[in-house]
Amino acid sequence: MRTINTIDSYAYESRIKEINPGLKAVVAMAALLFCIGTGDVLVSVTVFLSMGIITVFMGGLSVQKYFALLKIPVTFLILGTAAIVVGLSHVPAGRFYITMPGFYLYLSDGGADLAARLILKAMAAVSAMYMLVLSTPASEIINLLGKLHVPKLISELMNLIYRFIFVMMDVQVHMKQAAESRLGYHNFLTSCRSFGGNRSQSVYRFIKEGGDVL
Repeated sequence: MRTINTIDSYAYESRIKEINPGLKAVVAMAALLFCIGTGDVLVSVTVFLSMGIITVFMGGLSVQKYFALLKIPVTFLILGTAAIVVGLSHVPAGRFYITMPGFYLYLSDGGADLAARLILKAMAAVSAMYMLVLSTPASEIINLLGKLHVPKLISELMNLIYRFIFVMMDVQVHMKQAAESRLGYHNFLTSCRSFGGNRSQSVYRFIKEGGDVL
């Protein structure tokens, strides 16, 4: 049976979970705002490394699990910043270009540097938020929002959405196990069909189980 390692499970296992959640929230938000406000590469690197050190060495999260969690935003950031680096033109442009039928695919001047800065700043911000959520259970964060007089509707919606994320993950794991038992992933084409079928069935079961929860 495959187990699901959730962010909450990492938070409950963290060695710094007993530290005041308000203090951790202040540190995370200060690092986040400082990183976004300055936009300096050195600041981004400092925030990224310092938050990572707190999460891994002080919190006790393994390096492998931490980098596995970082791979998720990195993938989206690389795909999102590709439009900054690569451009299309009807005439040759940029420092390097590839001739395509009817247009040119080129690397924009300064685009790679700008994309790298954006990725670094975003990863520093993500590491600051990871420091908070990987050391503080969701219930404590929601309780902290209540103390800050955040509207109860918002905190209840956060709790509901957070709960259903793991319902969806659990359904997806069971659907994949069922497909694997029927050799649904023994080659690439079968894997594609199983993947698509699992997603549609997972959504159906998620809606059904979600309705039962409500």
